[in-house]
This record gives sequence, structure tokens and C-alpha cells, in this order.
Amino acid sequence: MSVPQTDKRLAWLILLALAFVWGSSFILMKRGLTVFAAGEVGALRIVIAFVLLLPIAINNLRLIPAKSLPYIFITGFCGNLLPAFLFATAQQYLPSSVAGILNALTPIFTLLIGVLFFSFRLKKWQLLGIAMGFAGSIGLSLIQSGGEVGGFNPYALLIVAATLCYGISVNVIGKYLRQLPSLAISATAMGMVGPLALAYLSVTGDLPAKLAQGEQAWAALGYIGILGIFGTALGLVFFNKLVKMTSPVFASSVTYLIPVFAMLWGIADSEAFGLLHLAGMGLIVGGVYVANRT
Repeated sequence: MSVPQTDKRLAWLILLALAFVWGSSFILMKRGLTVFAAGEVGALRIVIAFVLLLPIAINNLRLIPAKSLPYIFITGFCGNLLPAFLFATAQQYLPSSVAGILNALTPIFTLLIGVLFFSFRLKKWQLLGIAMGFAGSIGLSLIQSGGEVGGFNPYALLIVAATLCYGISVNVIGKYLRQLPSLAISATAMGMVGPLALAYLSVTGDLPAKLAQGEQAWAALGYIGILGIFGTALGLVFFNKLVKMTSPVFASSVTYLIPVFAMLWGIADSEAFGLLHLAGMGLIVGGVYVANRT
């Protein structure tokens, strides 16, 4: 990591705050799924963030060169819209703690996308780190809800796909959007993908009927609201700021800490978490560390 001395403390503070917020997002999705379908959870999360950031997007649109708009759309689609649906779908069949651990693959995909498309150079030990990360993810996908080893859970692949999307988004921000204000990038990206989520809800959702169920439905919507405001809208703003302050690899390393918070929330919610989970987490986090050594 190469960060000016005056920015180091702020960078680490943002990193820790993001780790807590995003580490808590998995349990919030789990709570939302008690009432709403996976697609509704994903779309509501984006729509809430879209509404919150829309005035900022309108105010900052003049700061965005036309040539940057395709890249901003990519960051919104790959960094927010698609992962929101993938995570919500996967969490119907995966514990929130496991989803949080698998999310730690993000720096590995950030590195791989950088090597394949952004002229990063792959070093020998990074291959070992990548292999460790994928071994850990395969191991976690074989652990059943009770903590025992069983058949492969294909829904783990949805989390892997989401981390691939994050890797694309991070590299695009670092390569093409570093010169733009973080708030302008975040708000404009959400302004571009928010209508897609809103269209999805208008076609497939049955929100009035579900909200009429009473207190449980409104509580579930409240959890999604927290997720949309803090986990998506504000989290996106500060993550983009962190990418610009430091580097794509350092910023994506927030996922070192996300599994810890996700694990703690899972244990608090009585999810099974044993030595096999710890081993999988150790392989993934260790692989991320090895892959990102300088």
C-alpha cells in the first residue's frame, strides 16, 4: 500500500467502518428475506439507495464528462445492482456468516481482473494466494447448514460471481474514474441503475400486499432500509473515496475484516459455525493476504 502519511489514519478508519457496515449486511439481508423474496430484497436495497442519492446525482451530473458515463454505469451495475440480487438469492440457502466469508474473495478477483484486463503483473506467490482462496471457497461450499461436510452447494457460486463483479467495478474505478469526486461517482452510478431496480419491483413485486401483513413486514423493510442507506448508499460513497485515496487492492482488502463481523453476527443468530468454517475462512483470508503481498 502506498498512501500519503496524512491520509493513512483516515484510510484505515474508513476501512474499519466499511468492514463493520458490510459485515452486518448479511444478517440484514437474512432478516429482510423473512418476508420479501430475494429479488425484492435486492431491488429494494438499490431503490432505497437510489432515492437517497438521486438529489446528489442530479446536482453532480455537470461534473461527469460524457466519456466517463459508460464506466460509471459499469461500476453501478457490477458493483451494486447485480451483486444485490446475487447475494439475496444465495442467502436463502447459505448462512449469513458463510456468505460473509466467501465475500472475502473480492481482492483475489480484483487482482485477477487487473492481471487479465488492466496490465497488472502476476507474481509467483500470488498464484499460491489465489489457489488458497479458491480452495477455501470450495471447502465452504461443501459445508452443510448443520456444520457437517456434505454435497456441493451451488448457491455458493452466486457469492463467487458477486465478488467477481466487485473485482470488475473496483478496477474500473481505479483505472478510469480516479479523477472524479467520489460522491459524484457513487450518486451517478446509483442514478443509472436505480431505475432498473425500480422497474423490476414494478413488474414482479407485490409490496403493498406484503406490507399489509403488519409489524413483521415493516420490520423486514426496516432492515432492508438500513442495508440500503448504510450498506449501499453511504458505503458506496466511502468505498469509492477509499479506492481513490489508496489503491483498488487496498480498498478491496476491507474483506479481510468483513468475515469477522459476519461470523459474529451469525453466531449471535445461532448459526452453526465450527472448525470447518474457520478452516475455510483461514484459507480465504490467508490467500488474500498472500496474493496481496508487496
